[in-house]
Amino acid sequence: MEEIRSSTQLPATIEQIELHTSDGLTLVGELAMPVEGQPVATLVTLHPLPTAGGFMDSHILRKAAWRLPALANIAVLRFNTRGTHSPRGTSDGEFGDGVTEQFDVAAAMNFVRERNLPNPWLVGWSFGSELALKYGLDHPIRGAILLSPPLRRTSEQEVAAWANAAPQLVALVPGCDDYLRPDEARVRFASVPKLKQVNLEGGKHLWVGEQQTRWVLNEIVAAVNPAAHPLPTQV
Repeated sequence: MEEIRSSTQLPATIEQIELHTSDGLTLVGELAMPVEGQPVATLVTLHPLPTAGGFMDSHILRKAAWRLPALANIAVLRFNTRGTHSPRGTSDGEFGDGVTEQFDVAAAMNFVRERNLPNPWLVGWSFGSELALKYGLDHPIRGAILLSPPLRRTSEQEVAAWANAAPQLVALVPGCDDYLRPDEARVRFASVPKLKQVNLEGGKHLWVGEQQTRWVLNEIVAAVNPAAHPLPTQV
């Protein structure tokens, strides 16, 4: 047995994919699937702010793709939103400040439908959490998980729309977040009583370090595939 470390990449079936938006752009991405059998659920990941260095390889999303197909039987879809660059390549278009990215979310969900990927959950980190809140209810999802939600681009009405919606909503809030800390998050999400808010004392916006990474991935799995929780720390 070896300990799972930040560089650990477990077996998965990896496919380099392209997504096509309704406004004519091609977005680059990757789908990580379990090596054997069908996944029990699908994570559609939405990365942090590209103008601040966010992309499909932002470390929590990359480690979800490296670990969760093998450890939790979960498919992980990652992609660069419009105008975003990563080692995978550069998506067409330019940054739309969370407005035209609605077409990027739709393109990802169309891909999920075309591939018959099961039980999709949006996992949005920072800027990506804004996209999940703003546009998630436009699509057939099981739920959305918000990592370090800043609530800067999301209106009160867009948040409140989740109150009576069927999809589940989970917010993972770092205790030392740069933008939205647990007490303020409770106030800002008060219109959604069903929201599950999980706080990490000492956690930071970027979830740096293996301890914080493991916590985030475990909370994602607890929501999406509880049977696989808690995740092992050795393989």
